[in-house]
Amino acid sequence: MDINFLRSVIMLAALAAFLGVVWWAYAPARRARFERDALLPLNDDGERP
Repeated sequence: MDINFLRSVIMLAALAAFLGVVWWAYAPARRARFERDALLPLNDDGERP
């Protein structure tokens, strides 16, 4: 196995993982939760809004 082939496989796996995380973070189904969690630092008691 050539080192360049191994580097290419690792790069493609890292790219797939990055795209998976981006897809997870920006999925419309999670928008309401992230907007609610963004308000947590503004609460005095630390409870969820």
